[in-house]
Amino acid sequence: MTTIELLRQYRLGGYAIFDFAISYLGIWLLSPLLTRLFKKIRLDIPKINWLFFVLPLAIIVHILVGNFTPFTKNFLDLNGHYILKLVVLISLVLGFRGVKIIKK
Repeated sequence: MTTIELLRQYRLGGYAIFDFAISYLGIWLLSPLLTRLFKKIRLDIPKINWLFFVLPLAIIVHILVGNFTPFTKNFLDLNGHYILKLVVLISLVLGFRGVKIIKK
């Protein structure tokens, strides 16, 4: 068993805790750069809001690259997993709550 397999074996509700931790750590480290990049296109996205965008962005990226993880499959399932969909929707709303358009 490799190290990554060992880390991914710990799960919460069928989802690997390691994957969520790495996603949030990655966006936390990239948020200053992302905030500066989006200011160039006149959008002010606070660094904390990037943390709320992790789940919705993860679903979008996984769909675009065609990697349907259990999280993505469960989100796209029309007949269930309503709590998951609610969490992603709330996360999306909280992410957009602090976004501002910068006027020149």
